Amino acid sequence: MNITGTILDKIVEDKRIRLKEHKSRIPMQEMVRLAEEALKSDEVKARENCFHDALKKDGISIIGEFKKASPSLGKIDEKIDLVERIDEYNVSVDAISCLTEEDHFLGNTDYLKEIRSKSPLPILRKDFMIDEYQFYEARAIGADAVLLITAILDDAQMKAYYGLARELKLDVLTETHDEKEIERALKTEPRIIGVNNRNLKDFTIDIENTRRLKKYIPDDKIYVTESGITSDADVIFLKNTGVDAFLIGRAFMESENPRELARHWKEL
Repeated sequence: MNITGTILDKIVEDKRIRLKEHKSRIPMQEMVRLAEEALKSDEVKARENCFHDALKKDGISIIGEFKKASPSLGKIDEKIDLVERIDEYNVSVDAISCLTEEDHFLGNTDYLKEIRSKSPLPILRKDFMIDEYQFYEARAIGADAVLLITAILDDAQMKAYYGLARELKLDVLTETHDEKEIERALKTEPRIIGVNNRNLKDFTIDIENTRRLKKYIPDDKIYVTESGITSDADVIFLKNTGVDAFLIGRAFMESENPRELARHWKEL
């Protein structure tokens, strides 16, 4: 295994350690109870399918991300704080993605809870989901959707976790990177498929990946392009491939005016 090939393995290994910490603070049985309690709330009932619907609407949708770092580029130079950024997102994007992975993206479930208290927008919990506990936790902390990364799950896990998410009234963004992963992902009958332009094995970026893989995505699926969107040229190119939504992180996080940037890219 080469050195770059260990990045994803290391993230998953560290996530397993973090999960032990989470479970020691709030045991599985209590987390299930918290999730089931949340499911009974009128707010959660009213928000069912809101992430899916935000991406399905006419025109291009934008998912604005909140993250503090990434393994490939290190710590992000934030121009504005979380509260200001969410205020900007509330009037410019269609949904919010929040990193909750602690070690490599400097995320935290507390960030998602704070965003939930300040935003009516659909929220995607973006993390490396490898345990049932995380799905109950996502429901309990106020997420509307979760990310399933095909590269780190086998077929049985994909099916089980997708089913659990839907039982918990969570939408699912199923992330793929190549033809084989799309073929595997389609077995779960997902409504939303993302193609990551970043190769999770070596973290290189190629936005051509979105165009190349479009032909493998059935027309009835919502198609999301993820990673590497930083310029007008990227936006125009990706719009012309026929995507339904963009997931944009670093460009918005480093912008002093993400509201204006989102408006500009929607108008291109």
